[in-house]
Amino acid sequence: MRHGGAVRLLDAYDLFILDLDGVLYLIEEPISAGVKAVGRLRADGRPLLYVTNNASRRATEVAGLLTELGMVARPEEVLTSAAAAAEVLAARFPAGAPVLVVGADALRTEVRAAGLEPVATADAAPVAVVQGYGRQVGWTDLAEAAVAVRNGALWVATNTDRTLPSPRGPLPGNGSLVAVLRTALGREPDLVVGKPEPALFHAAARRAGAARPLVVGDRLDTDMAGAIRAGMDSLLVLTGVSSPADLLVAAPEVRPTYVARDLHGLFEPDGVVRLPGPGTPVTDEDSGWRVEVDADSATLTGSGTTLAALGTLCAAAWSAADPFPAARVAAGSEPARLALSELGLG
Repeated sequence: MRHGGAVRLLDAYDLFILDLDGVLYLIEEPISAGVKAVGRLRADGRPLLYVTNNASRRATEVAGLLTELGMVARPEEVLTSAAAAAEVLAARFPAGAPVLVVGADALRTEVRAAGLEPVATADAAPVAVVQGYGRQVGWTDLAEAAVAVRNGALWVATNTDRTLPSPRGPLPGNGSLVAVLRTALGREPDLVVGKPEPALFHAAARRAGAARPLVVGDRLDTDMAGAIRAGMDSLLVLTGVSSPADLLVAAPEVRPTYVARDLHGLFEPDGVVRLPGPGTPVTDEDSGWRVEVDADSATLTGSGTTLAALGTLCAAAWSAADPFPAARVAAGSEPARLALSELGLG
């Protein structure tokens, strides 16, 4: 583990690819640190793009929502999995081909805008089923999709996020609805367009002409995994789904480059920690913390910032033969007890 150092993340990258749910807002409740960070990025003239797996809104609607919540956004700065899925289908099928849409009106609109014909039943002989998050999706929608896929329709999912962050805690996401069809059909979707697939991140970098982008998100399984697959550095913020406990047991393919409490970490060197990874040695020399690992526990001792404690714990867990879960973490000093309590690990 290493601290962020004297260099701000703001100055180390030429594009900031920002996830929305869990980073900038929860459902439609703004996250204060996210709103302020976007304002600072704008004021400093830093390029940013908004990328979301949520297929329930079009780019114009997302930009409008962000602006209402206090973050200036233009439609051309928004990339959604709904639009990406429609583009994929338009490239595979002729104009006017019927596509069964399971999801929100925004997904249906994107399919129509791509030159295809949205339909609602398997009786319309759709060439494809496209499935995205929508609050109104019910049994009838899923049943029609199951029939269409069994009849040979291509099955495309905009994303497979199991949950959505909310002020009340994680709620079922599109991945949970995809799981219903997966169970009924006994198979996986033919194609998943959104994160953790790298397509959205690559599209963002191309759109901005960026050579060194930073992906910022709140989920290990989508945002961080997608960044790794895209060959990009990533920052996990702890304002959404993934928690410090999740980070300790994270597999190599979902481990972020950095972790911060929130988007303030872009601007404050002490507000972010670089985590061990390829080319980054495992060390806790400058953190003020130490972790002693035995068969029964991993004991945190010393003192320092809470975020540095998390980085040191990750360094110890990830270098162990078997990463230890939060239940095995213990405090060996009063500062350690306080830090673990703040992290939800004790």
